[in-house]
Amino acid sequence: MKSTQEILAALAEGKIGIEDAEKELRALSLAQVGNIGMIDLNRQERSGVPEVVFAETKTIEHLTEIVKVMVERNGVVLLTRVSKAKLDTLRNSFKGLNFDAAGYDDHLTVLIHENDWSEPPKNGKIAIMTAGTSDIAYAHEAEAIARLLGVEALTYYDVGVAGIHRLIEPVKKVIEEGADALVVFAGMEGALPTVIAALVDIPVIGVPVPTGYGHGGKGETALASMLQSCAPGLAVVNIGNGLGAGAVACLIAKRCANRARD
Repeated sequence: MKSTQEILAALAEGKIGIEDAEKELRALSLAQVGNIGMIDLNRQERSGVPEVVFAETKTIEHLTEIVKVMVERNGVVLLTRVSKAKLDTLRNSFKGLNFDAAGYDDHLTVLIHENDWSEPPKNGKIAIMTAGTSDIAYAHEAEAIARLLGVEALTYYDVGVAGIHRLIEPVKKVIEEGADALVVFAGMEGALPTVIAALVDIPVIGVPVPTGYGHGGKGETALASMLQSCAPGLAVVNIGNGLGAGAVACLIAKRCANRARD
């Protein structure tokens, strides 16, 4: 399948006409998956972030169809919130593909790709932090989208405010490494993103994680705390949205890297 640039180049060189170019661009942008929906295959070229499949609410039959179409067209597909049962079925259905999975039983982030698929060249750098080990499964979403977009991701896990001395080295390394954006995951009272935003001079994206006890323990307290942060430079995504936070951080990093080269 040709890319948008290849189609436009063929048009400019006179190899195809306007009508043919229009048809190819239409075919490139969307793909019908049986009778269950349309896949936006041109999203990355248009918006900088590819179509990602939210697997939690999809049947395994629909998921199998979607994976087949997306890998055939792009060579790779990213799935979030995959259960172990669904992952096992997909592995049995696509034995010729590679599966890179991270997370726990019903919260797996999975990159499925052909043998000859390779990661894009690194362009930009982000950092990812979690307050505790319970947050890591959500952080895998940010790691995966960075990998797919060709952005280097520095990771620092279990550095929360309950042991605030643990922050010294990670913050120092983030500054030394020149990360362009920082994604911070925290459950419970959600204090870590505010602390980090007060220590660094780069954009910080806070991700409330649904871990905690009793009232407010499903991420509501962490979300409210981050939204009420007194530290400028902190933006907040919805509860558990590691993918969205990672995508924003990557877009920032890629823009910074491109401008630095120019």
